[in-house]
Amino acid sequence: MKPIGVLCLETTFTKIPGHIRNPATFGFPVIYEVVEGATPERVVTQADPRLLDPFVDAARKLEARGAAAVTGACGFLVLFQERLAGSVGVPLFSSSLIQLPMIHRMLMPGQKVGLLVAKEPALTGRHLAAIGGEHVPVCVTGMSDQPEFREVMLEGRRDALDVARLEREVLGQVERLAKDNPDMGALLIECTDLVPFAHALQATTGLPVFDIVTLTTMVNATLNRRPYPA
Repeated sequence: MKPIGVLCLETTFTKIPGHIRNPATFGFPVIYEVVEGATPERVVTQADPRLLDPFVDAARKLEARGAAAVTGACGFLVLFQERLAGSVGVPLFSSSLIQLPMIHRMLMPGQKVGLLVAKEPALTGRHLAAIGGEHVPVCVTGMSDQPEFREVMLEGRRDALDVARLEREVLGQVERLAKDNPDMGALLIECTDLVPFAHALQATTGLPVFDIVTLTTMVNATLNRRPYPA
């Protein structure tokens, strides 16, 4: 079975199970390439176009290492989707946000897709247009004002993660989003750092929850088809 390759930001905090950079998250092989200089500040806040070439180089390295497909460890890489996909000969899906148009089509008319993102002000129409989702009705909440997330994930002040504290922050943000938007029909987690809490989020909201792990698992299944029993 060929592995799935993952383009990684330059971060050092603890990656708990459920995070795309923790191999235990998947029941199939994954390989990683860290892009030097690709900090959360440059990728999320600045959307630094100078990072495109380093990410292209990393995607090509993953393909050369035998990756059957390539994905990314930050949803804001969606701005590079078209260029990255055109740089390799295997499927490349840079962000969980690629699922947005599909999720919208699955819902009842008038329902919104909730987005849980790393930094709400950084999410622009450009990000949604990059995957044809600019006309999808969404409601958005972000984590940049939450102390544990900000200190560890965005600012990199420390590597040790207080998992219980971060979970409370995540649940609090999404609970408020759901309360303010009773027409939210599904939740899409942009930020790969928050996927470990997908189960808790579903238990709280009762909604379908999509993220980079659901997408990666689906893509892997398409690359490793097996015959059905006769």
